[in-house]
Parts: sequence; C-alpha cells; structure tokens
Amino acid sequence: MAEAAEFQGMSSSPARRWLRRTAALLAGAPLLAGLLQLPTGPAAQAAEKSSPAAVGGSRTVTVSLDSVSPNAPAAGDTVTVTGTVTNNGKQAVTDAHVGLRVGPALDSRASIDSAARRTGFLPGVDGSEVGGKYVENFARLAPGVSQDFSISVPVKELNLGSDGVYPLGVSLSGQTAAQPYEQVLGIQRTFLPWEPDSAATKTRTTYLWPLISTVHMTVETLPNQQQTPVFQNDDLAKELAPGGRLSQLLSLGKNLDITWVIDPDLLASVDAMTGSYSVKGDGDTVTAGKNQAVAKQWLADLEKAVQNKEVVALPFADPDLASLAHDGRNITGSLSHLKDATDVAASTVETILHVKPDTDFAWPVNGAVDPSIVKVGTSAGADKLIARSDSLQETGGLSYTPTAARPIGGGTTAVVADDGLSTAFESDMSSAGSSTLAVQEFLAQSLMINLQEPQKQRSIVVAPQRTPSASQAQSMAQALTTLQGSTWSQSADLSAAAKAKPDPNAATKVPTASRYPSSLRRAELPQEAFQQIEDTQDKLDSFKVILTDPARVVTPFGRAIDRAMSTSWRGRPTEAPTFRRGVESYLDGLTDQVRLIQKSETKLSGRSATIPVTVQNNLMQGVNHLVLRLTSEQPTRLKVGNGPYTEQPITVSGGHSQSVKFTTTANANGRAAVVAQLFTEDGQAYGPAVTFDVNVTEITPTVMLVIAGGVLLLVLAGFRMYTQRKRMAARRAEEELQDGPQDLDATTEDQGLNGAASGTVDTGDTVSSTTAPEQESDAGTRADDPEQPSDPAPDTAPESADPSGTGERVDR
Repeated sequence: MAEAAEFQGMSSSPARRWLRRTAALLAGAPLLAGLLQLPTGPAAQAAEKSSPAAVGGSRTVTVSLDSVSPNAPAAGDTVTVTGTVTNNGKQAVTDAHVGLRVGPALDSRASIDSAARRTGFLPGVDGSEVGGKYVENFARLAPGVSQDFSISVPVKELNLGSDGVYPLGVSLSGQTAAQPYEQVLGIQRTFLPWEPDSAATKTRTTYLWPLISTVHMTVETLPNQQQTPVFQNDDLAKELAPGGRLSQLLSLGKNLDITWVIDPDLLASVDAMTGSYSVKGDGDTVTAGKNQAVAKQWLADLEKAVQNKEVVALPFADPDLASLAHDGRNITGSLSHLKDATDVAASTVETILHVKPDTDFAWPVNGAVDPSIVKVGTSAGADKLIARSDSLQETGGLSYTPTAARPIGGGTTAVVADDGLSTAFESDMSSAGSSTLAVQEFLAQSLMINLQEPQKQRSIVVAPQRTPSASQAQSMAQALTTLQGSTWSQSADLSAAAKAKPDPNAATKVPTASRYPSSLRRAELPQEAFQQIEDTQDKLDSFKVILTDPARVVTPFGRAIDRAMSTSWRGRPTEAPTFRRGVESYLDGLTDQVRLIQKSETKLSGRSATIPVTVQNNLMQGVNHLVLRLTSEQPTRLKVGNGPYTEQPITVSGGHSQSVKFTTTANANGRAAVVAQLFTEDGQAYGPAVTFDVNVTEITPTVMLVIAGGVLLLVLAGFRMYTQRKRMAARRAEEELQDGPQDLDATTEDQGLNGAASGTVDTGDTVSSTTAPEQESDAGTRADDPEQPSDPAPDTAPESADPSGTGERVDR
C-alpha cells in the first residue's frame, strides 16, 4: 500500500497517468482470477506478488486464530471464531474491524497445501467479507498493541455450497494516517470442512497412538539380592505425572478409537519404578526414587485403557531398523539382537498389561524404506512394514489417495501411512493459533480424501511422530475427536488396514537406497556403535558361563544392549556413545570381581612343596565352571605337578575366596617364573594372569652337621644316664649283702618292691629319655613332608586379598 500511496501523490503527467493505468490493470488481475476460480495456481500466486493493492499493507497486522468452533460445522450450526490481532506497524490503525471471508471451494489436496502456504491478502481468491453485524470493530489499534476478538456467524450466512473444503479467511481492515482509506491490513487463513450429510461411502481411518519414550534405565543395579534398578535420571517420573507428556497421551488416548503402538521398554521401565529404584546423581552417587505411586497409577490407567483395543508392540526399546540395515548388518550378530528384542516384546506387554499384543509390524523411522530396511525389518518375524507415502511414492499419476495396504513382494505387506496427515502436528503446537490451524487443515485433508473418490471406500493410515509432546497430543486428540464424529470417516484398527484389499494401481515398488533421505541417514547409529555392542555381547557370553545364576546378569545386560540400538538416540550424538560405554564398563567391572590375588616372590626350601594360589569372588552369586592353571615357565628348574603345568577346577561362593594348592618339584636352585591363569571350561582365558617368581633353595651341609651333632649328643646323654643307673644299682646290692643275713627277708621284701619300682623307673626313664626326641623328630619330619593327594582339602574360608609379603614361604 505504500506504493499505492505514492501513486496517489503523483501529478497528472502522461508518464504518471500511464503508471496509474498500469497499476489499475495489475490490481484488477487478481480480481479476474478470483472470478474465474483460479485460487491456487501459479497465475494466482503471480497476481498476489504483482498487486500493490493486495500486498501493500496486508501484513501490517498479525491475525492469530485461537479457535474455530465447531471444527466441522453441520447445517444449523453457528461458527464461532476467536483470536487476537496485533498491530506490527509504526502507526495506529483506526476505524478497524475483524471479519470473516469464505473463498470458493477447493478442488484438491494440492490446493489445500497451496492455500495454507499463502500469506498475503488476494482479492477474489480470499472471498468477500460476510460483513454486516458479523464483525468486531476496533476504533483504534495502537502500534504494538494486541486485541482479542470473537465472531459468531450462523452457517447459513456463510453461503456454503455443496460438500467441500472452503478456505476461511479472518481479516482485519482499517486505515492508517499514511493510507487514510479502508484496506486489508492483515489476514489469517484456515479451512472449513463442510459435509452436512453423511457420505455415501466413508473413509476408513486408522490412527496410530504411540507410547514411546527415550532410554531411562541404566544397566546398573545396586549390589543386593533384589537387584534394585538404577535410572539415569527421574525424567520419566515427570512424563508420567499429571500434566506430563505420557500422562497426557494416556488420558487423551483412552477416549479415542485408536491403535496403541507401545515400546515394551517403556512398560518395563515404569514397572521397575513401581518398586524400589534408585536415581543417579552427581558423580557416582545414587538416591532412592520416590515416584512409585505415580508409576503404579499410570500403569493401572493404561491397563484399563487398552482393554478391548488393538495393541501393537514394537521390538523392545524400538531398535533403529534403518541404522541396523545400513550400518549394523555387516557386523556379525547384530541382527540377532533384533530377534531377541522382538521375542521379549510380547511377553513384556502380556505380563504388565495382561493383553496379547500384535508383533507383526515393523516401523522404520518416518516410514522411510529401501530394500535393506525391508529385509532387516522382516528378519525377526514381522511380515508387515509401516511405511509412508513420501517414501513409497505414487508414480502412476493417480488422482486420489489409494488404500494404505500394498504387497511389496516376499510375502510382505507395506502399510503406507499418509504423509500429509501423519506430519500435520509435528510443528510447535504450544500456541492456540498453531494448534487451531493444524487441526483445521488435518480435517480439510481428510475430507478431501473422501471427496476424491466418494463412491470408492479406501483405508487410510495415519502414523504420527514417535514421541509427540503434550501440546501435540492435545491437538491430535482434538482433530481425532472431530474426525471420529464426522460424516465422512470411520475408525479402523491397524490390522484391519493391513488386510484391506490393495489398490491395483497403487505403487508397490520399494525405492532404492539412493533415494533414502540424507537427513535421516546422517542421524543413524554408526557402524562402530554396532561393533562396540558386539564386543560387549562377546564379553557377556564369556562371563555368563561361570555364573551359578546367569539370569541375574544376562537379562539386564540383554535389555541394555537392546536399548543401545534404540531409535531414540537419533539427534543425541553424545548421549548414545556414553550409554554404550557405560554398559561395557559396568560389565568389565563385574567381570573383574572374580579374579586371582596378586602374589609376590615365593621361597621354596627343599626339593618339593605346595604353592597356594587364591581366587577371590566378590559377586553376589557363586561361580563355577572355572579352571585354575598353574604353569612353570622354567619347567627344567621347577615342575608343577608332573609337567610344566597343572589345572584344578574352581568353585567359589559369592563373597568368598578359595585358596588352591599346587604340588611343585624343584630340580635346581634359583628363580623360576610361574603363571597362574583362570580359564573357562571351554578353554577361554578369564581375567588377567598373575605371574610370580619361585626362589628354590637347598638345605646346606652346615645345617645338616648341626642337626647330626644334636642327635648324637642326645644319644650319648641317654647312654651315660643308663650306665650310671646300672652302677648305682650294683653298689646298692653289694652294700645290702654286707649288712648280713638277719635282714635278708626284710631286705628281700624291700628289694622286691623297690626293685620292681626301680625296674619300672629305669625302663620308663630310658624310654622317656630316648623316645621323646624321636617323637619330636618324627613330628617335625611329618610336618615337612610334601602334601599328598589324599590329604584333607584346604580350608576355603575368606582370606586377605592383599599380596603375600616378600619372602613368603610356601606350605611344605
């Protein structure tokens, strides 16, 4: 309009008169286009750009729509439109009013798209104002000021014709000081679906309602028998709490006729929250979770909501099928995880929700497919693939939207969701204006699908974004509520849509890999991610074979590996590798809980002895199926058992240690390196080896002479005592004979008593004096004898994990 004002200020020179005539012709071109009902073609768009009168001030004021009620009016209804106008200019707007404009009916889905993109006012195309009393006046609208409005118009005053989709414009007209005449200064355009009578053939519409979240649980558990789970944070509780995203999805979805699409990992995570759980804090700290009541209530409400409804279970943790197909299938074992995730999905849903889910559907990101994605998606048992029409595009020039089900070969059915309807609520729906526009356009597109072929029933599928926000869910629910009460649509389950008779003219050729969107490919998990996952799986396979209760480890780590492949890692390039490293690191830590205690140098005095090696188990459960091998690296100097090495089976209870003794034989003095290594029963090394030196020493000749001298002294002392006692006994007998025969009887009696006693004492003393050293020597000898296989088993009570001291002497 600035250009129009400039024209008004010109003089009447021939050149300027020529310009005025040219401007008048340009201004009339759009009006002519409107009369000829050319609302959305290139000519209309060109007219909009070339018309100073149409474009000049039509964006001075912003018009925002808060609501259109009812969304799809019937005969006899009154349409109420509410919203806000805001003056974005530098001058006040005076003598303003807001009114409604109804344009001519649109004739295709493309025309709806074109009208939604258009922003400026276009006379004729945007229709004439209803006017009269159906306006709201504003005497003055100051710069930067917003004013609310509400206009109610009976449907009959809108002059709607036959069934169709009508563009509904809400415009503000007024004048400014620079342009003191009435003009359209702002307009917002939406759509009014109009089909007052029930359609002869209704469109069967399937709407997927996803309950999917990000990864919340870590692989870690507290070191107790209950294996208390540890969560990365308490964000899941916020989503479950009243007003949260998942709470909104549940409360809205339970009142709709939808197909629930559920990630079993979400159910497992919420179920874990119903009991004792912990939340990671800063560093290595964990705190007790306190949202058990919220989790229990959400699960109870969901269980009620899904009864008698179709439930589709995705593979556990919603694996990224495209990443697996493009980057993971060349890593051996990657596809087996998809099979495991699919197998556990059904049991998880049945256990928690007590309904039997359908696991026959695979859903790649955004429904984008190529041959490799189809192959991977169906490799775990699914025979139906949820694709999207912007991926599996129509190439036959159909004038209508075909039925969703398509056979794509190999016994696989592609259920092709409608692109326009599926992406209708992907933008920010937090403002009422954005939500209102999205709802009205969704309904308009749905009605237009029915009007394309009103006599031909078709089955349409809507697959929205995987994790809609709370505001997006509210907009989706508003649109669905209106649609399910409309005259042109009826609800259907996803399984019914998959079984619908395919359109023979619809596209069935899967696009090539080169047509896969580059933006989606850049967000995929890289090949090194799948390699790291397989490395972790290999470690888990080696670890589980030694456990007495492997399910306590295999189950949480198996689910963590599933989570590492989740679609939810897209757009989170730093969090994904952090999670994978955390899983592998935690497994390494558990593996290290079963280990050999370090040993320092061991001294071996003599030709043979036993060497103890200690195995420590700090796990909560016992370990078995392990073999401890002790190997001499200098077998010519030191033998272990009967050769260079020997092995013994190992079984250690949880939280205990076991010392295992090995018999060794020395052939020469000096140091010999010895290696202790744990092995699994299939010969795989377990944990790091422990290497220590054995220093072999002999008993010296000097020590032998000292021992021999001591024994000789004991023998000589005993012999001397014996001879002295003999002499004393002989001397006493001689003295008694010299005393005379008068005392013979008494003496004989005394000698009989004392002699017997003396004989006992002598024998006893002799035996005592000679036997004690021999017994002591025998005891010493037995203590030094090498341990035999028949000896009692060593005590396996816990012992210190500290390395043995320098100069440790082994048990001989």
